[in-house]
Parts: sequence; structure tokens; C-alpha cells
Amino acid sequence: MSFLKRLKESITKQSDSVTNKFRDGMTKTRSNFSTRVNDLVSRFRKVDEEFFEELEEILIGADVGVATVMDLIDELKLEVKRRNIQDPLEVRDVISEKLVEIYDSGKQSSAELNLKEDRLNVILVVGVNGVGKTTTIGKLANKFKSEGKTVVLAAGDTFRAGAIEQLEVWGQRTGTAVIKQSAGSDPAAVMFDAVQAAKARKADVLICDTAGRLQNKVNLMNELEKVKRVIEREVPGAPHEVLLVLDATTGQNAMSQAKQFSQSTDVTGIVLTKLDGTAKGGIVLAIRSELDIPVKFVGLGEKIDDLQEFNAQQYVYGLFADLVEEA
Repeated sequence: MSFLKRLKESITKQSDSVTNKFRDGMTKTRSNFSTRVNDLVSRFRKVDEEFFEELEEILIGADVGVATVMDLIDELKLEVKRRNIQDPLEVRDVISEKLVEIYDSGKQSSAELNLKEDRLNVILVVGVNGVGKTTTIGKLANKFKSEGKTVVLAAGDTFRAGAIEQLEVWGQRTGTAVIKQSAGSDPAAVMFDAVQAAKARKADVLICDTAGRLQNKVNLMNELEKVKRVIEREVPGAPHEVLLVLDATTGQNAMSQAKQFSQSTDVTGIVLTKLDGTAKGGIVLAIRSELDIPVKFVGLGEKIDDLQEFNAQQYVYGLFADLVEEA
């Protein structure tokens, strides 16, 4: 049985609503990527070196990342040779299979958050300004609230104009308490107050917003370290997750941000926003392959429930939905 057929069988066993979100949310990526792949296989009568060179260009153009593409092309060549594939159409199936393998080959393949019952779970959310960090926090709060959890938000981005007010709006939308101080306050002091408030409320989850002024990288990273120390002192073992929010539409710039933050703080997972707004969804694979940090959530729309837990099979389905349905 071909991989695309197996993928279709697996997808049909998963939630229809989630499947539809990945399919609909990745329309731009799919129309760019699979259309170019289909055009490629229709133009070639055999799988040769020129075929792989053009496929390489398509993958790099989709922001998969040069290093990842080189490895992928090498694996594809070996697999095509091993299976004695002559028809370019059959290569589509191998491509989809290898994309899933790339993602699942990392050390930390789980997209699940490190949340446990009977403790205050602290999530630190980091990222540069403009990537959708505060909106992501609001959507996470909505997700946890819908699961019956008590949530508190910490307004730790005390420097960006309007950041505290923006978080308060999300607090009102989700019915979530927001702990804040005045603009310009010490973010670590806000975190201290937030931890005490969350403990007093017996909250399940504390989600902490942070500043995102990457133009002053040293100060920003020092600030994050100070915030983490305060949290860890008050809640041993915390933060339990450090989620880095990246804007998928910025492509390799997002990759650069991921490298900088992962060097300076212990990032446990990526939240990739605006995946519905880009035609270059390959950044998911580049991040996973080159940094070995799992993508835990993806933004597939602007609605409050459009933040989805990442699933490699659903992602590849989003890339190849038309082919999967044919299968």
C-alpha cells in the first residue's frame, strides 16, 4: 500500500474538524508546493538528475532549508533506486513519506505540553514583537479554559506600547485573570506577583508574556534569564514549558530567530503562527531538522480556536490533501 493511501487511512481515524483546519489553513502552502511538484512530475518522463535538481529548487523555495533539502534529496535518490522507481508520479508518494520521517526522526517528537495535574504549570512565552505572541497566549488560555483548567495570565511585556492592554482584552475574551503592573515596570516583579496570585487562586496554568525587543538582544536575554530565575525560585522546576512564537510568513528570518532564542534560553517548543498566510510552509521541517525543537502548535487562522496542536501527519496531509483524496 502506498504511503499516501496509508496516510489517508490514518487521517480518516482522526478528528474531522482538525483535519479540515489543516487542509483549509494550508491552502496557500499547498497551492504553491503541490502544484509545483505536480507540474514537475508531469513534465518529466523519467526520474533523473535533472528531475532531482528541479525538485531541490522547489523544496528550497518552500523554505524547507538548504541543509534539510540536501539530506532529503539524498534520501529520495536512495529510496528511488532501492524501489527501482521509473515513473516520476510515484516519487510524490516517496516525498510525502520522507517529509513525515524528517519530522519524526528528531529526539523530541511529542507535541504534547509538559502539563501535570496537582501542580501550578508555568508556561513562559517568548518571541520578538509582531509575531503574534500575545494573541497566541490568548488562544492558549482559551484552549485550557475549554478543557476546564483555571488559567492566570502574567503581563510581563511591560515595555511595548499597548502590550498590557492587549493582554487584558484577551483576558476579558477568555474570562481569565491578568496580573499586571504599570508600563515600564520590572518584568521579574510582575512574574513574582503572578506566581503568588496563581497559587492563591489554585490555578492549573500560569501563562507568562515576555518582552520581545530583539534589537537589544543582550538585554532581552538577560531579562528572560532573570524572569526564569524568579519563576524557578517560587515554583521549583518551572517554567515547565518555554514556547517560542515564530511568524511562518517570515520564512528564514523565523529560522534565524529560533537559533538566537534557542542559544540563549531553553526553548522547549515552537508555536508557528500565520501558517495559513504563507505559501512557504516548509519552515516547519527546517526548524525541526536543523534545531531539533518540536513545533507544538500552529496557527491556522484568525479565530480563537484556530491554534492547533501540531501533528506531522496532518501537516503532510495539508501539503498533499488533493493527492491524498485521490488515493
